[in-house]
Formats: sequence, structure tokens, C-alpha cells
Amino acid sequence: MVGIPLLLKAALPKVRPGGDLPDLRLERHDVLIDPDHVAAYADLCGFPRKDTVPLTYPHLLAFGLHLRIMADAFFPFPAIGTVHLENSFTQHRPIAPTERVQVTAHPDGLRPHAKGRVFDLVTQVHARGELVWEETSTFLRRGHGSEGAPTGPTFPEAPPTGTEWRLRSDLGRRYAAVSGDRNPIHLYPLTAKAFGFPRQIAHGMWSLARCVGALENRLPRAVTVAAAFKRPILLPGTVAFGSRRAPEAGPGAYAFSLSSPSNGAPHLAGAATPA
Repeated sequence: MVGIPLLLKAALPKVRPGGDLPDLRLERHDVLIDPDHVAAYADLCGFPRKDTVPLTYPHLLAFGLHLRIMADAFFPFPAIGTVHLENSFTQHRPIAPTERVQVTAHPDGLRPHAKGRVFDLVTQVHARGELVWEETSTFLRRGHGSEGAPTGPTFPEAPPTGTEWRLRSDLGRRYAAVSGDRNPIHLYPLTAKAFGFPRQIAHGMWSLARCVGALENRLPRAVTVAAAFKRPILLPGTVAFGSRRAPEAGPGAYAFSLSSPSNGAPHLAGAATPA
């Protein structure tokens, strides 16, 4: 589990603010997955109990590495104030909760964006030498934007289908307890207001996991999922889930979304395609 000192270190100002990404690759060897932890995560994110880990679960195995990268003295941006814009991952085969895995992560792809600059944290998970899962998490550091720079991916529309999820005010604290992601914007109204939010917001990776959990039984064993995080989900709150087959995105593809049931404002858009 991620410790508070590492969270604080990742939030500190940087020696070389705004510089290049460091040439840094971090690893966790012989990681033993905890079945009880997997079960707690599955229950919180709406995954069915199975003999394999949920599709999004390996992200948790890499989260500590991501924080260590952002806590590095030569990493140019602090974690606090950095916005998680997009996430994509590919499961090459399901992972059993009894497997031992190796997890690696490195920063990559610092580039201009219309609202500042973006970078990726790239993760790979191997089991017995085989690449079984990989992920690219894309983050925005707001600043002077570059006119004409790409703004991000687009996805097929997935209008709400009548399913709504009512989210409790303590969702961020419960997800933090499982994931280790204790960013103050997710915890309490007071800590969120310190960073410009009217009250605490849901974790983006919880919202993605909740969508994938609702779809998982319809997805193939080898699958790629990509999503863009749009507007924050304020807690407590209600979100509308949408999903549909999306042949325009490829054979066997599904599009999915989360939006506000009151005004249709988008919170998340994504798609899942066979890998």
C-alpha cells in the first residue's frame, strides 16, 4: 500500500519545474497478488467475482511506481494539480489472483497540448516472462497551451441506457483505502475546496473501472479499453451509464459513457475493442 510520505513527496514543488522527463524506469519484482484485496476492489468497482483479477486491477499494482516517478527530484511536475486526462490499457490474457507478476513503469511522451503539456506514464505487467497487461495513463499539466496541438481522442457516442448509479459522499475515501490514491481532491469537501472544487470528486480510475465492470462479461479475454475523463463527478452525486455495440470502432467493439442525468454533461467516454 502507498504510504503518506510518498504522497507528500510527490506533491512537493520541483527542482527543475517544467523541464524534460527523466530517463527513469521503476520495477516491482515477484509481486504476489492478494485475493482479499482483489475481492475488495471488485466489490467497490462493480466487477463480478471471478477466478481472474478485474480488467482494471493491475493499475493498482503500478500506482506506487507512478507516485515514485512523480516524486523523483528530476520529474518536472508535482502530482498535485496534474490532471488525469486519458487512460488506455490492453489485457493480453486474464491474470489469476494467485500469480506472481513483475510490474514496470516509466514516463514518456512529453508533448504540447491545447491547455498546457501532457505526458504519459507507461506500465507493463509480466507473468513468467509473458507480457499480460499494459497501460498508458495520460496526464495534463495546465499552462500556456499550444494552438493547434491535439486535444485528445474521440469515441463513438453511447447515450444513457437507463442505468443510473447513486454515489455516496465517502466513495473517494473508500476507493482511496483500496487503491492508495489519497489525493485530497477525492476525500472531503474542505480538502477538495483547497484545490478549487466545490466538494470532493470521484477518482477517474474508479469511474472507468465501474464502467468496465458493467461490461466485463461481454468483453473478450484479450481486450483493449481506452477512455477520456471529461468533467469531474462531484460527491455525493448520480451518474448515468450508457453502453452500446459500436461496429464503427471495429468488430466486437463497445462504446460506453458516464454523464449527468440532469443535463447530459459528459463525465467519461470510452470504447472497448478486441485486442
